[in-house]
Amino acid sequence: MLELEKYSFGVGDRFAKQAKAQLAALMKVADDGVCVVPVWNKSHREHTTIGSQPIDTRVAADTAVRELGWTQPYHVDADHINLETVDHYLETSDFFTIDVADAIGAPMDESLVQAFVDRHPELVGQIEIPGLSQPIATTSDSVAATARQYLAAVQRAGEIYRHIESAKDVDTFITEVSMDETDQPQTPPEMLVILAAIADEGVAVQTIAPKFTGRFNKGVDYVGEVAQFTREFSADLAVIAHSIGQYGLPSNLKLSVHSGSDKFSIYPAIRKCLQSSGAGVHLKTAGTTWLEELIGMAEAGGEGLDLAKEIYAQALAAIDQLCAPYASVINVDRSQLPKQIDAWSSQQYVDALRHDPTCPDFNPSFRQLLHVGYKIAAQMGDRYLAMLAECEETISKNVTANLYERHLVPLFVGDV
Repeated sequence: MLELEKYSFGVGDRFAKQAKAQLAALMKVADDGVCVVPVWNKSHREHTTIGSQPIDTRVAADTAVRELGWTQPYHVDADHINLETVDHYLETSDFFTIDVADAIGAPMDESLVQAFVDRHPELVGQIEIPGLSQPIATTSDSVAATARQYLAAVQRAGEIYRHIESAKDVDTFITEVSMDETDQPQTPPEMLVILAAIADEGVAVQTIAPKFTGRFNKGVDYVGEVAQFTREFSADLAVIAHSIGQYGLPSNLKLSVHSGSDKFSIYPAIRKCLQSSGAGVHLKTAGTTWLEELIGMAEAGGEGLDLAKEIYAQALAAIDQLCAPYASVINVDRSQLPKQIDAWSSQQYVDALRHDPTCPDFNPSFRQLLHVGYKIAAQMGDRYLAMLAECEETISKNVTANLYERHLVPLFVGDV
């Protein structure tokens, strides 16, 4: 098994042009004494939208590592793959996020459900778990109900894992199981059942991405009760630690938080839980980098600002098409979207887009629309890429500062 480090950070890069700027942020936090390894992630949907290939992500990562002299591990994630898409990523990826959310609740043979319950008598009763203030109380019926809900998804994960294993040496890849893109969060008793089932399937899972209470909208802060998230995150850490010993799962198994980017309000809670438990974490930042490209263009002024304005105008015109695939993870208030921004200065554009809740001109709806509007830039092709190159100085400064100052330092540096 290729072992994932304790702290890992998934960096999204829609156009695969900011790998060096992203890695520079990880090198800065390494200078602070904390090793956080980068995992460059790009989903099949993003590749399809942009017209890129998995090899593009691998080349960008390898080039950044070589040119900046990064000596720690790094990885390239086949993000949210399934059995239909995984083959496209086998050659270039060493991290596979197996997404089985759509199989949750799929019909399950009752004989298999009962066989699971019979196989795991330790899941029934009062289960004492270090780190939880109260034991988890279950019955045979409640365990069966959870198995009925999740066994099909776990079996799907096993099927995909074995497919990857048949094509790659088991020592050359890392496995994550993702169940976050669903409506209901997984409770600690459900996590126990899920992890037992994953062990039964023989999946060498190193990170698991559950659904947490609250909304994880793209590009903006967490919407929900931070105290509730803290309780769930802490409980999941305890259940994972228990399950490692109980079921022989990989000793470095950790939570993965699919943030949708910029969940600043829960970072202190995550940091506190990590410090108190000694656990690791994997966090994905999705499309933050693409928005920093727009901010860098706007700051550069001139043609860069003009192109950033044009992208917004086209995104506004295509709002229904752009938002539909992300309907469950965005909350765009159309009444808050400016009708036209031709007269805006660089500062006005930056203030509206940059995720600074203390700025009175920050516009979360403007930001979320542009977050899903990368398709507009992709359709511009070489014109957009040429502007990236022209505005490289201001863009890279923003990419590095955003990841380091707003994400990495709050999550990993110092006490809370």
